[in-house]
Amino acid sequence: MEPENQTAVSEFILLGLSGKPQHQALLFGMLLSIYLVTIFGNLLISLAIVTDCRLHTPMYFFLFNLSLVDVFLSSTTVPKMLVNIYTRSGAIPFAGCLTQMYAFHLFGTMDSFLLAVMAIDRYVAIVHPLQYLVLMSPRVCGLLLGVPWVVTNLQSLVHTCLMAQLTFCASSEISHFFCDLMPLLKLSCSDTHTNELVILAFGIAMGVSPLSCILLSYFCIFRVVFKIPSAQGKWKAFSTCGSHLTVVSLFYGTIFAVYLQPTSPTSSQKDKAAALMCGVVIPMLNPFIYSLRNKDIKAALRKLIAKAASSRS
Repeated sequence: MEPENQTAVSEFILLGLSGKPQHQALLFGMLLSIYLVTIFGNLLISLAIVTDCRLHTPMYFFLFNLSLVDVFLSSTTVPKMLVNIYTRSGAIPFAGCLTQMYAFHLFGTMDSFLLAVMAIDRYVAIVHPLQYLVLMSPRVCGLLLGVPWVVTNLQSLVHTCLMAQLTFCASSEISHFFCDLMPLLKLSCSDTHTNELVILAFGIAMGVSPLSCILLSYFCIFRVVFKIPSAQGKWKAFSTCGSHLTVVSLFYGTIFAVYLQPTSPTSSQKDKAAALMCGVVIPMLNPFIYSLRNKDIKAALRKLIAKAASSRS
């Protein structure tokens, strides 16, 4: 039973990454730099893919969507963090908190699904190269992209609706830099058993499905590649997967490094570190990983820059 003298919370206070005043200027500069690089890098890759007809293939179609999702994911948290640091106020209204939670889980989960879809694309390209254009038709690509969007929106909608039904009457301070599920549940004075079960169910489904798809795809890829007699042929096949494997390793390596450790009093700090890495740092690194390791992207970027330079002169 809820206490009679409870007062509903209409806004929350995000405590951010650090409460020390001497760290705020450094944090502001670092976050602003990361955000600008993220936006510029991902939009530049997206523009290069759109303007170069040679990149109008399924592989780059999925990369284009990954770049856009990374922009949205970073924009979900970083601008609010910058405003909070600048104004020295971490206040966020209840509706804004739910919106931020919805968006972060939507784009964060979509990121993992896109990595799985890109693994499927690489599997078809390497294991069934002669049937690639048939198997990866526009209709199939649309389904591979559309189904995850529906599923991730459904997940975020369920979490948000369940959270909106809770009553918050404890402290309004969230020990995080954005509104996340578990920190919010800790502040509720309602029964959160249903929320916790739903979080566990979606966490298993949304976590295991993309990872299983990636592992299965690369198991099949490695089995085929190792049968190629020449070292040059093996390298050529692996080179098309290098960028994707690097991003997957960063994404899931961060999650495993943080969450496979035993629970400790610093668990909230580990949650912050994982969210910061997956939601802020990796979206900034992705454009560099795909551009530095991909000659087609580099050629498209050079062509785009040359075109922009000639138009100014």
